[in-house]
Amino acid sequence: MSSTTPNPALPGATGAPLWLLAELTYRCPLQCAYCSNPLEFAAVKEELSTTEWIEVLAQARAMGAVQMGFSGGEPLLRQDLEALVAEAHRLGFYTNLITSGLGLDEARIEALRTAGLDHIQISLQASDADVAAAIAGSRKAHAKKLAMARAVKAAGYPMVLNVVLHRHNIDRLDAIIALCDELGADAVELANCQMYGWAHLNREGLLPSRAQLEAAEATTARWREQLTERGRNMRLLFVVPDYYNERPKACMGGWGAIFMTVAPDGAVLPCHSARMLPMSFPNVREQPLREIWYDSEPFNRYRGDAWMQEPCRSCDERHQDVGGCRCQAYLLTGDAAATDPVCSLSPDHHLVEAARREADTATVEMVDLTLRNVHESRVFCRD
Repeated sequence: MSSTTPNPALPGATGAPLWLLAELTYRCPLQCAYCSNPLEFAAVKEELSTTEWIEVLAQARAMGAVQMGFSGGEPLLRQDLEALVAEAHRLGFYTNLITSGLGLDEARIEALRTAGLDHIQISLQASDADVAAAIAGSRKAHAKKLAMARAVKAAGYPMVLNVVLHRHNIDRLDAIIALCDELGADAVELANCQMYGWAHLNREGLLPSRAQLEAAEATTARWREQLTERGRNMRLLFVVPDYYNERPKACMGGWGAIFMTVAPDGAVLPCHSARMLPMSFPNVREQPLREIWYDSEPFNRYRGDAWMQEPCRSCDERHQDVGGCRCQAYLLTGDAAATDPVCSLSPDHHLVEAARREADTATVEMVDLTLRNVHESRVFCRD
């Protein structure tokens, strides 16, 4: 089948990927217990070279991708980051750096700005150093993040902060938003932890209770009102955990629909979590991106609706949520083709309801969480 021929399993021709996520490395100075990297990340040894990444960027842009993110791990650990940003800028991408801020300083911010970087997003773990250290495994990281958030703003970038919320910091949301306000943030994503990767491993210690979630939503609404009254333009986006929805999201806009991830070793994925699935993904070292995107079996497996089981197959909403998240379905049911159990119509919805009840009485402390690091990852490596 040529890359220009519509897949007969689909209702129409497959569109081009619009978003490229370049996971430059799985290396990271932090050990966040909710990291979305695969549990087996320690098995990835040989990262793509600068030359190989430049070829990936060129191929993706030629296919029609217009926006890309540099992420990891911690992308700042790649010494060629500025060169890759410059090439992406030359090709016409809108570029975003997704970073912890560790490895950043004023000189590197200026170098990235000169290279053409369009956007920087910095993550925060908490409003205070102690909680941040417990969840990320570093006592120095919090102060560094605050300093770099201010430096990014001073360099002329909008200050965009991402705060992953979970049961051990969500009750401090008022202080977290106050800190973001004090820093002069322009936009804050209050992203409740989604249960993939290391977060799924630590679910009992991370999923907030319904009461915690409702209180956090009320706090966010109150802050939005206060910010409006003050004329303060700080956007607050509150992302609810999937487990507290009754319908699944159209994950990544649909499997192989608009989003493509290239992992540090060149594996090409329909989303950054798909590596956990029991399937083999193609690699840019062996196949061109166009062939992978249009023709490979993994990218076509869950496109369209022919693969769907009941109740998705006959559901009027199947083209809105495309059956939900394949990774979530697999983690909860062991079947990647199952209806996402988040959906109240799923025969496995009771698994999500049980997780909610568990969260109401969970007693797992931060010290009991399994931190994401090479030592722990090797436990899960198959070789």
